[in-house]
Amino acid sequence: MRTVAGGIDEVMNIFPRRDVDPYLTSLIERALSEDLGAGDITSEATIPAESTSEAVMLAKQHLVLAGIEVSREVFLILDPTIQFTPFAKDGDIIHAGTELARLSGNTRALLAGERLALNLLQHLSGIATLTAKYVEKLKGLKAEVLDTRKTLPGLRQLEKYAVRMGGGKNHRMGLYDMILIKDNHIKAAGGITKASASARTKTGTLRIEVETKTLDEVREALAAKVDIIMLDNMPIDIMREAVKLIAGRVLVEASGNVTLETVRQIAETGVDFVSSGSLTHSAPAADISMKIK
Repeated sequence: MRTVAGGIDEVMNIFPRRDVDPYLTSLIERALSEDLGAGDITSEATIPAESTSEAVMLAKQHLVLAGIEVSREVFLILDPTIQFTPFAKDGDIIHAGTELARLSGNTRALLAGERLALNLLQHLSGIATLTAKYVEKLKGLKAEVLDTRKTLPGLRQLEKYAVRMGGGKNHRMGLYDMILIKDNHIKAAGGITKASASARTKTGTLRIEVETKTLDEVREALAAKVDIIMLDNMPIDIMREAVKLIAGRVLVEASGNVTLETVRQIAETGVDFVSSGSLTHSAPAADISMKIK
């Protein structure tokens, strides 16, 4: 629950290189194809093919950086001769007006990659920045901030990476790496007890988490000996009672209606984790620009 295996972490540890993780290469190539189509007709009509330029990427707001090496890869896929020099690394706290990177190379390639590189950098930095605000709200408490599966299709690895850059932790990556028995599973299986017993028999060592909405469901989950109990959309007073009832026997996650305004109050009930889909599905894009010098 605290870590996610494989994927983008390995990519980030070995950039820059040309044998980039196929996930990232495929994502960028599809996005470039969507944008370029048959070609950048504006640049081709106005800029000589041999033209070269220098450009800068600039942070226009306070932010937590995420995706600087992803943006580099956009340009290197377009033209491996482009020089991309970053002045900050992912996870850094950046102040407005800070120069993030300098680029030099073929002007048409710089302009062809500008929008995609910025889209990714702005989106991922927005997620990291929002996550950092949630983490700051929980300063001094034991609870950790978790993300969810509420991510944009195809961008989950990158978005969850950005959450980590903001100081948050990853919940499961997908449906395959953790058992999470939610309300619809409970209804379809015939109750928490039946669902948990079946899951324990069929999944071996995978940890089992169960979603609960009432104190009676919490008691049933405890009796079923699950590993993690989720308190879903519970009022604060009921959540506090649930934490006392659980009494440290299993890990506890709070979820539902978590906002920057409510997250600390929720965490103060004594839960181990607070999860929020807003980290990925509602983070505003960070304000970052790229300008030809």
